[in-house]
Amino acid sequence: MGPTPFIAAPPRPAPSVEQAWLQLVRARVEVSLAELLELPDETRLDMGWTEALGHVREYVLRPTPRMRPALLLAGYCLTRGSAVVPAGLWRFAAGLELLHAFLSIHDDVAEQAALRRSGLAMHLLLAPGRSGQHLAVVVGDHLFARAMEALLGSELPGAAQASQYYLRLCRYTTVGRYVDLRRRGVCLGPGGVLQGWRLARLKMVREGLCSALVGGAMLAGADLSLRLGLARVGCDVGLAHELREELCGLFGEPRGGARDPRCDFTQGRCTFPVVAAWSRARPEARRELEALWALPPECRDEAALMRARRLVEEAGGRLATERLVARALRGAVRAVAELPNPNGLRELVQALIGQLAHRMV
Repeated sequence: MGPTPFIAAPPRPAPSVEQAWLQLVRARVEVSLAELLELPDETRLDMGWTEALGHVREYVLRPTPRMRPALLLAGYCLTRGSAVVPAGLWRFAAGLELLHAFLSIHDDVAEQAALRRSGLAMHLLLAPGRSGQHLAVVVGDHLFARAMEALLGSELPGAAQASQYYLRLCRYTTVGRYVDLRRRGVCLGPGGVLQGWRLARLKMVREGLCSALVGGAMLAGADLSLRLGLARVGCDVGLAHELREELCGLFGEPRGGARDPRCDFTQGRCTFPVVAAWSRARPEARRELEALWALPPECRDEAALMRARRLVEEAGGRLATERLVARALRGAVRAVAELPNPNGLRELVQALIGQLAHRMV
């Protein structure tokens, strides 16, 4: 028998521009993150703290698209009209990821969440029970301080202004978190839809999609007109993302064969799809929705969850929310079309927005 003929594997399709951009940003930012989390001045302070820093590195470097840094750099490059970026911008982008990690750790403690990015939440990594929660809050505080060192130490001309902008938005997001935790969302009653809309807009700022685009432009010296244009893009995308998250919080599939511990119903959180359903429902369905969300935690079992989903679906809460998601994404596309297009960089922003929209589907 003669030699087996060699059959070449079909060539892999070349990555799209936005995919290549995301791959580059992810690689460079993760190098900067690893550097920021190498802290020789802390290694001999305490053995337990050294172990905690190991958990922090694993947590921060878990696989993720790094969309915030990608948008930050896109805003910078669009403003400058060039894809060349200074070295300090990678450090600034990594600082943003540390700032988001700080917020995520505190959010997971407040929500008693078990998972983050396909791994255990920080408080479960550190210690069992309330001790782990207390330690995670301290670790989050440490990451906030490290994030500020990275942002202000990036040596970029606009670093102080952009950092102040981010911190101001962080203050605003705490209002949304406070309302969400105090009320567990909004009330089922007259005015609930407007309250739910306002709360979703406050919460969307926390994801940092809008602030990343605008912050990148600020670092590049953008004028007010361009910053406002990018803010419109980011706000529409951020709102679509938040509303989609609220849909997933009620209708999302369980993880690992068990009910998702972050499910909004099991936590008693009343989100926009629920208030939209209540506003459209018949009186008897309204009363049932109110009764379901008034159940004590131990009674919010699988049967109650399935009934809540059915009521929200039948009353049109899911459809109303999906329509708002689609409207927000259309608004983002229109806002992108109004941006300048130096060297085709507007197309990069548009492609990144498309990537985000695809992740929401």
